Amino acid sequence: MNRKNALAAGVAAALALGSVTMVATQSTAAPRPTAAAGASASQPGAGFRAMTADARREAIRTAGRNAAATARELGMGPDERLVAKDVLIDADGSRHVRYDRTYRGLPVIGGDLVVHLAEDGTITGSDLAHQGAVRIAGTTPKLTAADASAKAVKHARHVKKAKAGSKDSALVVYAVGKIPVLAYRSTVTGEGETGPTSREAVIVDATSGAALDQYELHQSVTGTGNGVTVGQVSIETTQTAGGYTLTDAAHGGTIVYDSYNSPQSNPRQNARSFSKTTNSWGSGTSSSRESAAVDASYGLAKTWDYYKDSFNRSGIRNDGRGARAYVHVDNSLVNAFYDDDCFCMYFGDGSSQNGNTPVTAVDVAGHEMSHGVTASTANLTYSGESGGLNEATSDIFGTMVEFYANNAGDPGDYYIGEKLNMSGGSLRRMDNPATDGRSLSCWNSGAGSVDVHLSSGIGNHFFYLAAEGTGAKTIGGRSHTGTTCNNDTFAGIGKDKAAAVWYRALTTYMTSTTNYAGARTATLQAAADLYGANSQERYLISKAWAAVSVGTALPDPGTGTPTPSPSTPTPSPTTPPSGNALTNGGFEQGTSGWTQSDNIITNSSLQAARDGSWYAWMMGYGADAVESLSQSNIAVPSTGTPKLTFWLKVSTQESGLIAYDTLKVKVNGSTLATYSNADASSGYVQKTVDLSAHKGQTVKLEFAGTEDTYLSTIFLLDGITIG
Repeated sequence: MNRKNALAAGVAAALALGSVTMVATQSTAAPRPTAAAGASASQPGAGFRAMTADARREAIRTAGRNAAATARELGMGPDERLVAKDVLIDADGSRHVRYDRTYRGLPVIGGDLVVHLAEDGTITGSDLAHQGAVRIAGTTPKLTAADASAKAVKHARHVKKAKAGSKDSALVVYAVGKIPVLAYRSTVTGEGETGPTSREAVIVDATSGAALDQYELHQSVTGTGNGVTVGQVSIETTQTAGGYTLTDAAHGGTIVYDSYNSPQSNPRQNARSFSKTTNSWGSGTSSSRESAAVDASYGLAKTWDYYKDSFNRSGIRNDGRGARAYVHVDNSLVNAFYDDDCFCMYFGDGSSQNGNTPVTAVDVAGHEMSHGVTASTANLTYSGESGGLNEATSDIFGTMVEFYANNAGDPGDYYIGEKLNMSGGSLRRMDNPATDGRSLSCWNSGAGSVDVHLSSGIGNHFFYLAAEGTGAKTIGGRSHTGTTCNNDTFAGIGKDKAAAVWYRALTTYMTSTTNYAGARTATLQAAADLYGANSQERYLISKAWAAVSVGTALPDPGTGTPTPSPSTPTPSPTTPPSGNALTNGGFEQGTSGWTQSDNIITNSSLQAARDGSWYAWMMGYGADAVESLSQSNIAVPSTGTPKLTFWLKVSTQESGLIAYDTLKVKVNGSTLATYSNADASSGYVQKTVDLSAHKGQTVKLEFAGTEDTYLSTIFLLDGITIG
């Protein structure tokens, strides 16, 4: 008897005596929905599962129970502890756990991290604010709390008549720099930019008293703005001792400055903040310097909210911090741009060629802020085809922000900058980019050699077709043509789904050098993640790429007949006389025809076969384990409605409906069905999986089992047929 059977024998005995209740400390993922159910694009983040408050709390508790093991695996020191803060779960069960860090019980500023785990709990990667272990000489400060408070008052920059008590100073480890140090974090209050009770956080070295960092703690209020392009809107501002400033504390402290026509080469040279005694801003005309600032403040807030509501992203860098924006840059500048080095956005005033309309429309603000999202995720190189994808990403999400804002004066459409009074009606069009006489609507071999604002047309055109499909439409009061490069016609999947696919591809699969062919691969994988490998959404994504001359369309999973790869052996795809395309589906010839990762096929008396004496016993270790049972070169019948049918018995020590241990049915690497401990049964239950999408193909069938660290689940298989 091998190790698994020995362990499982004990498990079987325990199960025979009744349920065993223990706390499991791995996956909190629920069973993956079927391809038909898919994953809604309205979930918090592209590909993330929606969780109830109770499920989220349980996920965080589970992450907390795993914290010590996670810290050890990441190489952290014995004095460090991880505190679970949040958990996001992908549609496929992958998890992203956000932790704060402590050192000998002290909070570590800059010690936060995100750990990425596969569905089976295996760590697949991590992102750490401070790389490596935290080590300091000791936790006994030279300064007292009162000393630290006095130092903090002297160092405060934003608060006048400052005061801080020793109760407002707490020991921390400051790990934002390369070398962590013992420090005090103090809250200083007094008169300042946010009013008579302004607050500022000041961090000082606990040995020398030197200032390490300081920043305002804002409280936002709502004001009225009259923008040039957005009309009258509500904007978030901050109250000061003398009135108000255009500081948006509700969106990470985003601040809008007046560049005062500083040159484009140094756009902050003459910059100053906007402030006034009343909380009403601008007249709605270009002659009012505040009006362009209203446009920018409103657009950036709507962009923040779009990313938050659609993808649970908190700001450009997903760190909750707002960026700086500067309006009135240079003279007669018909441009706006983003600078990742200073975490800034700049907006020109326009010129006589566009009626001196400030370049501050909602889709422009969304475009510029999205450059920051790209910089903090795929970081697409700003040249060649990757540069075109960079620009296309900003146009895509700038457009989505415009739809999201739902501003009566600027309804959503697929024109970029249509509110800027350009002679051609807009800066760019996504439905038919080539209408400007320069942009590319279709990919060609020279796409990487043209300006990125022109090659972006390929990505823009793809997105429009993926979202809206082909044919003439009126959207937002404007005409859209929906032409293609291959004369194809098809429906779209909707803009929200298309945006969810693009966001997941950008944040999960694209890299700095991704080209258009790579973007096709990334979006097809993202569509499979979100909606299923055989979904109409994935199929229509491929159709949209083919329509802009990038790749070919996949077979229609509903009606198409896929063609086997030339490299794949192709025996006649007809049902054999036995009625079973599988070899030895009942295992009565032992291991014949099958490939197994362990001694899975057995006639052990510890469990019972459904028919005969042989069966497949998968999992049952009660520990981290992965197993596989597969058969290749299976000719799926080309007639009728082919199906995979098998008998499954699931026994488990787990309780509840959370899928801790799973058995996946895969065909050619794609998961078609998933079973788990939540499917426990007293006997064998017949299961059926539709293989219509693989009709006429020669395929590989695999049963892939995964078990987590605690408690056992046994999966028994017998009587497997394809016909």
